[in-house]
Amino acid sequence: MEKMRADARRNRAKVLAAAEEAFAVDGLAVPLDDIARLAGVGAGTVYRHFPSKEALFQAVVLERIQQFAAEARELATAEDPGEVFFGYFVRVIKQASLNRAICDALAESGGHAFKAGAGDEFRAALAELLTRAQAAGAVRADIDGDDLRALIVGCLAVERYSPGSRHLVRVVVDGLRPPEAESGGVQAEQEN
Repeated sequence: MEKMRADARRNRAKVLAAAEEAFAVDGLAVPLDDIARLAGVGAGTVYRHFPSKEALFQAVVLERIQQFAAEARELATAEDPGEVFFGYFVRVIKQASLNRAICDALAESGGHAFKAGAGDEFRAALAELLTRAQAAGAVRADIDGDDLRALIVGCLAVERYSPGSRHLVRVVVDGLRPPEAESGGVQAEQEN
């Protein structure tokens, strides 16, 4: 009996990995039979673990969003909050832009992974990184978590529709910096 559970876990992991790869390219358009073939299992195995393509899609997205949230939580105590925040922000955009399913999920407020609670975890962990970076003076104070999520979605759209336009993501990153960092101290001069 124990061996079947281990086999089932391995098969589920294979299906998730294959589905992530397939959804990354084709989104929800990929047939479940193709995912089963890619995973090296029968279609029945896929259906035993995931009753529908939507359930499989949600599981794939949920896993990736949870990974993003876990990484952000790990970074929450890092030494340089500004550097950590900007590095994480750009990394999420790069990684998500390679996966159509993740782009779609992040763009949909209230959908897929966000219904499963992973969106709340991701937003909370991201907000903590943002708050720490703001407290360190590395990120402008008039940005909140909702603004940041909108900027991520916008950057994903840029990456998706204008691949290789890394300079546009840099423009957004520069816009997140406080005005004194952008203008080389002009704000400090105005205050005097």
